[in-house]
Amino acid sequence: MTAHLADPERNPSFTRGVFLGEIREDLVFPFPELAPSDKESLTAILDSFRAWASATVDSARFDREGRFPDAVCAGMGELGMMGLNIPEEYGGFGASALLFSRVFAEVGATDASLAVYFGAHQSIGCKGITLFGSDDQKRRWLTRCATGELVAAFCLTEAGSGSDAQAMRTTAVPGADGTHYVLNGEKIWISNAGYAGVFTVFAKVPLVVDGVVKQRVTAFIVDAHAPGVTLGKIEQKMGIKASDTRSVSFENVRVPAEDLLGEVGGGFKIALEILNSGRLGLSAGSARGARTALDFALAYAKERRQFGRPIGTFEMIQRKFAIAAAECYAADAAWMIAAAMVDRGGVDFSLETAACKVFTSELAFRTACDAQQIAGGLGYSRDYQYEQAVRDSRIMLIFEGTNEVLRALIALSGLQQPGEQLKALGRAFRDPLRSLGAIGSYLGGRVKRQLGKPEFTRVHEALKDEAETVAKAVHDLALAVEKLLVLHGKAIIERQFHQERLANAAIDIFLSTATLSRATFAIEKAGGADKAAADLDNARTFISMAMRRTRRALRALEKNEDARLKALAERALDSGSLTVATPTDA
Repeated sequence: MTAHLADPERNPSFTRGVFLGEIREDLVFPFPELAPSDKESLTAILDSFRAWASATVDSARFDREGRFPDAVCAGMGELGMMGLNIPEEYGGFGASALLFSRVFAEVGATDASLAVYFGAHQSIGCKGITLFGSDDQKRRWLTRCATGELVAAFCLTEAGSGSDAQAMRTTAVPGADGTHYVLNGEKIWISNAGYAGVFTVFAKVPLVVDGVVKQRVTAFIVDAHAPGVTLGKIEQKMGIKASDTRSVSFENVRVPAEDLLGEVGGGFKIALEILNSGRLGLSAGSARGARTALDFALAYAKERRQFGRPIGTFEMIQRKFAIAAAECYAADAAWMIAAAMVDRGGVDFSLETAACKVFTSELAFRTACDAQQIAGGLGYSRDYQYEQAVRDSRIMLIFEGTNEVLRALIALSGLQQPGEQLKALGRAFRDPLRSLGAIGSYLGGRVKRQLGKPEFTRVHEALKDEAETVAKAVHDLALAVEKLLVLHGKAIIERQFHQERLANAAIDIFLSTATLSRATFAIEKAGGADKAAADLDNARTFISMAMRRTRRALRALEKNEDARLKALAERALDSGSLTVATPTDA
């Protein structure tokens, strides 16, 4: 198995450690730097892309017409962009995750639909072949994907199974002679469907397990032009209108056995791994998109005058810029550290990329709305870029796992190891004389968690107070987790109000730790805290905000309005009316 998979069952995780009250500094320090050769490559790639984009990319036109001119697709291939993270031996550039994510950020800031085209192809479309394909599969498919001759798409979602992949109905039945599978089903919301020459498709295959036939999710590489493959109409979307999104139907499609991807029954894990790494590019693109939207607003705020002075001098406007500045600083720190985890290998980065995706997608949408607000009436006009930015950024909260599902993933994954420890303790107490070692080990660990707080040892002295605040949050989260598990046991699976709070705390802790790492690096590189004032201001502002949110989230685990919230929601669902009648209508 490749070292660059998240592989949660084997590899260490920073965020899973946080749920145990641990700070695994070696996973986030030192802050990552591009190798000198990668810096040169990045400069060359960005220069060529920017020059091409300035002459070719017209976002307003793409949005109006709902499509790219053929020259755009051809140009991306000619630039080498379509093979950026495909290994060199298969015709690609072989970019590191860090380099690829920075380029993705540039594409995302240039045009959101183009970023979807770029990301759907590489981040998820052919990623499964890169990670899990045989050498034969890579040579047959990746070499053409690298040049842009073939565009790739990822076919997972169905009408009845979005984030719940186990509910899928698409099937692939082995042929009697063993040479092929027969694929039937329909996938929806497939980005790049109209451009695609190859699909990564997930379907259920019958598999005998302990003498019983079970249906197991399996991945296939499918020729998009094979007989029986048909496309639906282009979806009319709120934003990212130039991206080609359609349904894809498979009717008795013969898939050669040599295009089975991975093992029969291994598709669910393949899908998760693809999405784990795919969220990284989306995070970088969202973070850079947020900066771009507010850069336009900054220019406007300096020029637009009200009451005899620029609106940028008013504190309510300044607050928007200041908060966004600190949050963009933290967002960049987080996706860079997550990318470094991927490049390093042997690290479980699944929760970190999920955290990045949740935070940056919400940041992108919020800053787009703030930029529109700063622009006032102009922001509502289609003659300016603001309203398109709002529409385009909205999808990021839904793409590659909705933020609600990802919060549940973070919380439940984080709870897994503490839960297993408590379960093992319960078993030990049934036979205490034979389990004294297990009981003593747990109780010793519990005393350590209660009395001993984790510490940062690699944070610069100038950020000592902020580091202590984050370390205390890690300690408090671990104690809260243990208390929740003792109180609710496995019923915590249904307590989504609590899951959301735990996930939000874990996200803010990871972002804050990434910020500490970045600011420490900046101070050391500058030669002292006094020479890195902007980094310190960003770091202190973000960590202060994030830790306030974390404290509120953890307090709410014990004191909250959850029962009343459920009553209000269930009353509305039962009646079909949101709330009580307006007095004028009663």
